[in-house]
Amino acid sequence: METYLWIGLAIAFFLVTWFLKRPDIRANAARELLGKGALLVDVRSPSEFTSGHLEGAKNIPVHLIGQRSGELGTKDRPVILYCASGARSAMAKRTLRAAGFTRVHNLGAMRNW
Repeated sequence: METYLWIGLAIAFFLVTWFLKRPDIRANAARELLGKGALLVDVRSPSEFTSGHLEGAKNIPVHLIGQRSGELGTKDRPVILYCASGARSAMAKRTLRAAGFTRVHNLGAMRNW
């Protein structure tokens, strides 16, 4: 019985984790928004960014996104976030939404581009 409980908890954890970091925008829609003035933000570390990033992306590490949100422009400007797996970009999205940004999108992992 205890084994089934642990399996159930593991499955629940996986589903919640997946739900929280799932992308909410696809690459084609993100490219369209970029063409209309959206900002593309890589929330990985500076060293990850230096090793390769999407063209035109601005690097603001997830732990600094709240402090540096003034660099994103007006709170109604579309912002597209990405990272390595989608977890950090999901956290950054929640931070920006809590700060009043209204058009924040999570592309998820950079490979989704």
